[in-house]
Amino acid sequence: MLYLFIIVPLFILMFLNLPFRGLKRAAFWLAAALCLFQMFLVLFPDSFFWKLDFAWLDHLFKFDLAIDGLGEIMLFCIGLVVFISVFMGRYINADADEKLNFFSLLLIALAGLNGIVLVKDVFSLYVFIEITSVSSFMLISFYKRREALEATFKYLILSAIATILMLASISLIILISGGTSFSLMHEAIRNSPHDFLGIFAIGMFLSGLFIKAGLVPFHGWLVDAYSSAPSAVSVFLAGIATKAMGIYTLMRVTSAIFGFSIPIGNVLMLIGAVSIIIGALDALAQNDFKRMLAYSSISQMGYIVLGFGCGTALGVAGAVFHLFNHTIFKSLLFVNSAALKIQTGTSRMDKLGGLARKMPLTAVSSLLAGLSTAGIPPLPGFWSKLIIIIALWGSGHYAYAVIAVLASLITLAYIISMQRRVFFGEPAGEMENVKEASPGVILPTLLLTLIVIVSGLFFPFILENFALPAGMIIK
Repeated sequence: MLYLFIIVPLFILMFLNLPFRGLKRAAFWLAAALCLFQMFLVLFPDSFFWKLDFAWLDHLFKFDLAIDGLGEIMLFCIGLVVFISVFMGRYINADADEKLNFFSLLLIALAGLNGIVLVKDVFSLYVFIEITSVSSFMLISFYKRREALEATFKYLILSAIATILMLASISLIILISGGTSFSLMHEAIRNSPHDFLGIFAIGMFLSGLFIKAGLVPFHGWLVDAYSSAPSAVSVFLAGIATKAMGIYTLMRVTSAIFGFSIPIGNVLMLIGAVSIIIGALDALAQNDFKRMLAYSSISQMGYIVLGFGCGTALGVAGAVFHLFNHTIFKSLLFVNSAALKIQTGTSRMDKLGGLARKMPLTAVSSLLAGLSTAGIPPLPGFWSKLIIIIALWGSGHYAYAVIAVLASLITLAYIISMQRRVFFGEPAGEMENVKEASPGVILPTLLLTLIVIVSGLFFPFILENFALPAGMIIK
């Protein structure tokens, strides 16, 4: 059954590119339906679809696939964010052929992301990371504008460095273990924990993942990529792509291959704390809405790494919960940035103002998502940050707990500043005729806003049934 998460997107991709009339118009509907079906499978694991016999696929494909609690959360997030990106893709300024190319790239990325989550050997993991990266390069530069091409070039160069580091690391670990499966590599590293070759390989692999995630000090490409990409692509990148390629993979290989240790935890917490501070301070200084959100993403991903680096089950649960929350509220904010750009023609906050009366749904949803980002109760961002802070304090990492609290105050400052400059005050003269975004943009906004509200109100259920079980990856 798990093979279908990878095979079906590729099958639909091939079907849509057959030389038949009418298939171009079906691209949106098929891609959207596939994403919805993926979310359905995760939400309803007892449905009869999981009971279908696909054993014959084992004779065709030799991937070692498996899924656990963390994988289920990631598959749901992937389906949701790609669905939102597909929905926003209808507003891509392109002809039918180019829109087909856009949906095709998203389907390739969907297969790559699902593969990252499901595979259990490190070389296949690397392959699916690169599949997702290549499709991301092309999506960022989709409009072929100068700033987007520049951002793609930066991403390409740094991603190539990450690729070299990861491949070299895989080669060294294969020399130690003699294979590529997670279990075989983990056993080899555990039996020689002080081997210089193994430590060097771990350092290289983690460095490659820091680049893929856009964490400080490897964040130079991320801000340009998020801000210059088409709005639908910004949602995809910020919502799930960098999290799956960087943050999720970091959590998976650390727990399944390297094994959690105090030195690894210290490195992760240091990188996480620095990313939190630098990202928040840079976000505070931005005038462009999308660039502010990009720096905010760096800061919030720092919280995930900080919680995971804590090394306790509670810290990992908080990290997983914040990964889910950040997927939702940051996707919502990027959808709203698209609504502002479509309706006003700009994302510069100094040229906006007074839009709460013109775009009330966008204003309210932005406020909820922003306050969740800052960790204001009872929104879900508060609960995941609180869990991380409690885990840090309980494990004796008092300085990091204080940093997490103080950075949330900085986050609240730039969120309030954004709301004031964009939605409050008197509207600029050219904004007098602005109206609320069209239903095609409002529907994703309403869906994501609903998830934000429900996640905050029912956080005990999410924590007990999803986040805490996923936190057990650290043993």
